[in-house]
Amino acid sequence: MIIVPEREIAALMTREAAYDAVETVFAAMAAEDAYNFPVVREAIGHEDALYGFKGGFDRAGKVLGLKAGGYWPNNLERRGIINHQSTVFLFDPDTGRAHAMVGGNLLTALRTAAASSVSINHLARADARVIGMVGAGHQATFQLRAALAQRPFEKVIGWNLHPEMLPNLEKVADEAGLPFEAVDLPGLTEADVIVTITSSFAPSLMAAHVAPGTHLACMGTDTKGKQEVEAALLARATVFTDEVAQSVAIGEAQHAVAQGLIAEGDVTPIGAVINGTHPGRRSDEEITLFDGTGVGLQDLAVAARVVELAVEAGVAVEVDF
Repeated sequence: MIIVPEREIAALMTREAAYDAVETVFAAMAAEDAYNFPVVREAIGHEDALYGFKGGFDRAGKVLGLKAGGYWPNNLERRGIINHQSTVFLFDPDTGRAHAMVGGNLLTALRTAAASSVSINHLARADARVIGMVGAGHQATFQLRAALAQRPFEKVIGWNLHPEMLPNLEKVADEAGLPFEAVDLPGLTEADVIVTITSSFAPSLMAAHVAPGTHLACMGTDTKGKQEVEAALLARATVFTDEVAQSVAIGEAQHAVAQGLIAEGDVTPIGAVINGTHPGRRSDEEITLFDGTGVGLQDLAVAARVVELAVEAGVAVEVDF
C-alpha cells in the first residue's frame, strides 16, 4: 500500500492537476461512468465533532475509495492544528485490496477550488473582467487563486461579514498584480463572476446584488439548513451543480426547491456542459449559477492523481499491508 503524508501534498499537487482531475470526474459522473455513495455524517458526541464518510466509484478512471474525516471545532484553539481533518483511502477496484492512504486536508481545499474554477471556465462570459468574492476565510484564498486562472481578470472586489479578514483576499490580488476593492453587498453588481465561500445559515447575497450575465460559484452550502444566496436568485439563474441529488438535498438549491421556485429537473450537472450534452451559457445576459456541494468523487480524483505524482517524485511511502 502507498502512503502519501499530508506534509508532501503541497509540493506535489498543483492547481492545474486538481482542475484536470475534477473536470474529468465531473464528466464521468454526467456520463454515468462514475457515481457517489450515500454520505454518512454524524455528530459523535465528543469534542463537538462532526465525522463522516464520502465515497464513490469512478468506473472510467478505475478509482474506488472514500474520504473519512470531519470538523473538530476545538482543534485550533486547544491543539494548534486545523479544525478540518480528513484522510482519503483508495482501493484496487479489481481486487478490493487497499491501494493508498492520502492526507486529505489540503486536497479538500484544492478540490473545492478546482470545482468552482471548472464552472467559471465553462460558464462565465469570455469577457469577464471583475471577480467578486463573498467570504474571506482560509478557503477563500484557494478559491480566488484558482478562479484567477480562468479568465484575464482585471480587478478583485470582496465582501465579508467580518471585514477585518478582507486582507486575505487583498494579498492574493496583490500576488496576481490586480487591484482589490472592499465593497458592500450592492457593490457586487460590478462583478462578472462571483464566488461565495462562507458557512452561513442565512443568505447574504441577494438577487438584487447580481447583475445580468454574471456567473456565480456558490461553494459554501453542503449541509441541510446552510444558505449563502437568496433563493430567488436561483429562480433567475440557470442552475448547475456537481451532483443534482445532493444539490437539492443539502446544497444551495435546497431552499429554492423547498419554496417551489425551481424543481429538481431545473438543476443540471456541470459534467453535461463538459461533455457537450448541454450548451451551458446561452447568452451574455443569462445568469449562471454553480451549486458546488462537494462530492466524494472529487476527493478520490485528486487523491488518485497525487498518488501518481508521489510515485513519480519518489516520495511515496510503500508499506506491506
